Amino acid sequence: MTISNRFFERFILLAILLGFLGVGLGVGAAVWGVVRSHEISDLVTHTLEVELSLAEFRGLTERSETARRGFLLDADERFASSAAEAAASATSLLERVAQLTKDNPAQEVLVAELRKASQRQLDDVSRAIEARRIGDPESARNDFIASGSADVVREIREIARRMTAAEQRLLAERRSRQEASIRTSYLILAAAGGLVLLLAAGTVWTVRRSMRELKGSRDTLAALNENLEGAVASRTADLQRANDEIQRFAYIVSHDLRSPLVNVMGFTAELDAATKPLGELIDRLEADAPDFVTEPAKLAVREDLPEAIGFIRSSTQKMDRLINAILRLSREGRRIITPEPLDIGEMADGIVASLRHRLDEIGAEVEVVRPMPGLVSDRVAVEQIFSNLVENAVKYLKPGRPGRITVRGRSEKGRILYEIEDNGRGIDPKDHERIFDLFRRSGMQDQPGEGIGLAHVRALAYRLGGMVSCESQLDRGATFGISMPPRYHANKEQAR
Repeated sequence: MTISNRFFERFILLAILLGFLGVGLGVGAAVWGVVRSHEISDLVTHTLEVELSLAEFRGLTERSETARRGFLLDADERFASSAAEAAASATSLLERVAQLTKDNPAQEVLVAELRKASQRQLDDVSRAIEARRIGDPESARNDFIASGSADVVREIREIARRMTAAEQRLLAERRSRQEASIRTSYLILAAAGGLVLLLAAGTVWTVRRSMRELKGSRDTLAALNENLEGAVASRTADLQRANDEIQRFAYIVSHDLRSPLVNVMGFTAELDAATKPLGELIDRLEADAPDFVTEPAKLAVREDLPEAIGFIRSSTQKMDRLINAILRLSREGRRIITPEPLDIGEMADGIVASLRHRLDEIGAEVEVVRPMPGLVSDRVAVEQIFSNLVENAVKYLKPGRPGRITVRGRSEKGRILYEIEDNGRGIDPKDHERIFDLFRRSGMQDQPGEGIGLAHVRALAYRLGGMVSCESQLDRGATFGISMPPRYHANKEQAR
């Protein structure tokens, strides 16, 4: 990934985080503003309620005073009742004001003063009404003038005014705080909105850039798809031609090598046959004329020549086996694949039956696990693959350990995987790929073979669309896996 791409991804991530932060701030500001406004609204309502209660209290005080004066002028009991009702309501309302202002120490002091003044005013009203009931009007009016009740009423008005002024100051402060909280909420909302707008702009820009890149990738992919089939066909044809050339070359080389090899093998046989009369001749000369036969001549005829002929014969025999293997691989590569339904379990049973004598001899067992998935493929090639792998498992069992070989299969991701597992000597992990090379072997070379079998197995598997793998550790056995398509699909090579 380039530096610009990493920077772009980090920028997008940061923008998204900032956007969510903005949304969170906006929601938080809205909630805080609502809660704060509700609190201040309650305080404002409380202040207004105190003011209203004080205004009503003053009105009741005035009503009580007016009723007393009316009763002094005209001893009508309705004035007395009105004064009593106003006094009772004023007392109750004063207690209400005290309850509302109990959280304000300054107002509590004024409430105490107001309670004392109100009590004096009520006592004056009661005395004046009683004096008017039992005495003459003139005497009652003189007592009223002498009591100074007008001063008490003015004192009540002043205390109420001071309390109302204090509540109005509180109201002004609370409204100021409410406006400040609203302004703060607006600022936070504006900041959150700005972040959201930045996120929206960044998102639009990112989407447009991604769409452009996606369109470019789609166009490139479409162009590649247009040329893919032709490129694959061309490449396949090139590979097929190369494979055909390699097979023809292998066939020609191996065929041409066979003629001189046959000559060498023939003349070696003649040399071997000539060593016998030469030996007899040396024996007669040694008996009749011992001084005539030299020691080097005797060594050459009796030891050097037979040893050299033996080396030539073993080398030519090995070369003959290698040429035969190359010819077999060449013929197999040119053989037409003939797919048919195959019962792999039955095929494995047949291979095990052909090896029964050897298995009984070494005390080994082969288990074919069922159910075994079948194939539609070439019988000869598949049978050669399984035969080579099972025979190798039998060949490389560990002496002294009861041999156990398992053949199993299963479907896996649209393909079929067969496994041949043994508990033999195992293969060094560094040789897992090397053993599939032609003429290459691994481990101790105590078994006959030229290193052709596994190369042949992999070549056959490739032709059938399969793959061969190896999992093994030294002295822990080996597991060879064959991954095959369920059905072989012939390509253009098969159609020719």
